[in-house]
Amino acid sequence: MDWGAKLFGLAPKFLNSSGIGGGAIQTSASDSALVAVVAARVKYLRDHPDVKQENLVLYTTTQTHSLGLKGGRVLGLTCRALEVRAEDNFALRGFTLRDALQQDHKRGKHPFIIIATIGTTSSGAVDCLDEIGEVAQRYPSLWIHVDAAWAGVTLACPEFRETAMLENINRYADSFCTNFHKWGLVNFDASGFWVKNRRDLTDALDVTPEFLRSKYGDAGTVIDYRNWHLGLGRRFRSLKLWFVLRSYGVEGFQKHIRGSIELNKYFVSLIQESLTFQLVTEPSFALTVFRLVVPVAKESGESVLNALNESFFARISARPDIWLTQTKINGVFCIRFAVGAARTTKDHIDKAWVLLNEEADAVLANWEGQAH
Repeated sequence: MDWGAKLFGLAPKFLNSSGIGGGAIQTSASDSALVAVVAARVKYLRDHPDVKQENLVLYTTTQTHSLGLKGGRVLGLTCRALEVRAEDNFALRGFTLRDALQQDHKRGKHPFIIIATIGTTSSGAVDCLDEIGEVAQRYPSLWIHVDAAWAGVTLACPEFRETAMLENINRYADSFCTNFHKWGLVNFDASGFWVKNRRDLTDALDVTPEFLRSKYGDAGTVIDYRNWHLGLGRRFRSLKLWFVLRSYGVEGFQKHIRGSIELNKYFVSLIQESLTFQLVTEPSFALTVFRLVVPVAKESGESVLNALNESFFARISARPDIWLTQTKINGVFCIRFAVGAARTTKDHIDKAWVLLNEEADAVLANWEGQAH
């Protein structure tokens, strides 16, 4: 985990060797978020003994992964999804958080954690962690968990660290997560989870019956990882990550990330030159969100365009030679094109482009036939 933290440029406080914070491999970003919420809840209630749990509020955004809402449901907490705007590229702004905090405190509620995202699932949005952190400074009990499940591995490349908010992660985050199994060259599952203060985590999860005690644990000379996640036992997930970091090295890992982003830029250029497709959001790292669009259909309204794209996506999904996913952003049905596999080449992008145009032509021909 220290190798991963150093690869991503995380501050020394996140290292296991620091004795202050540290990291552990979790099953998924959902598990990482759940553990962070548990730790944040216990810490807040300990620091505010007069507060009842039913008055706690967990903050996400309307673009946050389902992990936030699921974590709230599992723990019986109120979850509030803060609105994000298209003009902000669907990123959470500081003033939105500030207004929500003021509103909830006036209502006698106690927001105790905000899950900020670096690279949202739908659009790749990067929440404004600099603004969020500044607002949170006035609410020192507010835990900031940064979910960078997909895009966090870009921190391995110095040129992407500003976009991925590394400085602000190191400055403001109480916990940070990224999934190696998404874009980090290992298979599921391997979610890297780091905290700046391990005591916040272990105080929340340390349950030590007599049969689990040992002289080494009692002396604090070993790290009991059972207190870093929900389960008692753990799978041996570290070996596959060790092999990747040893075989690829820093330069090899960076080459993989840069290669994916370059291929995505190439795909974006094809979209921009096309009269058949359009970008729905700004491209983000190795993710492009696009849709099928034609002037006549556009004039017919958004519902017609959505129906057209749903038909288009259904045809794509029926094919065995390409795999894309759908999403809806502000009511707009669109398609996600994500690059990240180790063996993906420009030739694959070209073949995908041919397939997309074939299916687009078929859908448009059918639509025009029905229109007449």
